[in-house]
Amino acid sequence: MRFHIQQESDITASTQLYNQICFAIASRHYPPGHRLPSTRQLAMQTGLHRNTISKVYRQLEIDGVVEAMAGSGIYVRDNLTNRELKRSVYSKNKIIKPPNQEAKKSIDNFINLGCTLQETREILTNEIDWRIKCGAKIIVSTPREDIGASMLIAEDLSPKINVPVEVVPMEELDKVLINSNNGTIVTSRYFLQPLEKVAKRHGIRAIAVDLSDFQKELKILKELNAGNCVGIVSISPGLLRAAEVIIHSMRGSELILMTAISDNNSRLLSLLKTSNYIVCDGPSLSVVENALLKNRSQLMRLPQIICAKNYLSIETINQLKKEIGVIN
Repeated sequence: MRFHIQQESDITASTQLYNQICFAIASRHYPPGHRLPSTRQLAMQTGLHRNTISKVYRQLEIDGVVEAMAGSGIYVRDNLTNRELKRSVYSKNKIIKPPNQEAKKSIDNFINLGCTLQETREILTNEIDWRIKCGAKIIVSTPREDIGASMLIAEDLSPKINVPVEVVPMEELDKVLINSNNGTIVTSRYFLQPLEKVAKRHGIRAIAVDLSDFQKELKILKELNAGNCVGIVSISPGLLRAAEVIIHSMRGSELILMTAISDNNSRLLSLLKTSNYIVCDGPSLSVVENALLKNRSQLMRLPQIICAKNYLSIETINQLKKEIGVIN
C-alpha cells in the first residue's frame, strides 16, 4: 500500500495520512493484527517528518484504531469495527466539500441507471476493493520456455510502476496464486487466453501489454546496405522469432540474419564474428559488450551495437497504471 500526500490540498498532511491509513484498514489491505509500516518507512514514502507520522500513529491509538506494542511496532486492533473506522475518519474531516464536476457526472450516471443509494455504495465499494486487490502487485507470466519475455516486461515495468513486480512461469502460476491471490497478471497477447482462465479461477484479472513498435531500430535496419549481416541477441526466444519474421518481411533476403539467446556462449561468439550490426535488448547489452571485450582478439572487426532499451510501449504502461489504479 502506497500513501500519497497532496501538498496543494486544503486538508493537512497529517489528516491525509490518517484518513488513508484508516481506508487501508477498512479495505482489509491491513487486516486485524497486521503490523503497520514503521515511521521511517512512511517518512521515506510520503516525505513527511517522522515526528508527524508518530503523531498520526498516536492519534490512531487514541481513537482505538491501532495499538502500540513496546519494542515491536504498531498493529491494527483485532476487534476494530468498520463503524469505528468511519467515525474516526469523519472526526478528522470537519469540512465536507461539495463533489467536483467529475464526481457529479458519476453520481448522475448512477441516478440515470436507476441505482439506489445502497446499490451505488456497493458498486463503488466493490470497485475500490477490486482496485486495491489488483494493485497489490504485478505478476508477469509467460511459459517457462520463454520466461525471458516475462523478464523483459518486468524490466520495463519495475521502474515505472510503484508496486512489486514478480516473474512467475505460467506452469507455476496456480500454485503461487493459491497462497496469495492479490495482484494483476500481466503477459503478452500471445499468452493472454490461457492466463485469463488461470486468473478467473483465482478471482483476479489478466491484462495483455503491447510491445514497443521499435521504429528507431527498424529504421536503421531498413537503411542498411544489402549484404550486411545482422545479429539479434535477446533473453527471449519468442522475441528472436518475431524479429526474424519482421526483418525478413521488410528486407527479404537482402540482409543475412543470425540470432542468439544471450546465455548461449558458442552461438553468441559465432554471431559476434560474423555480424556487421548487432541488435539486442536491454538485459543482453552487458552480455554482448563483455563477450566483445573477452573475444576481441578473435574478431576481424567490431560490430556496431544497437540496443532496443524499451520493450513495452509507453501507451501500454500508462494504460496498465490506470487499470490497476496506480498513479505515480
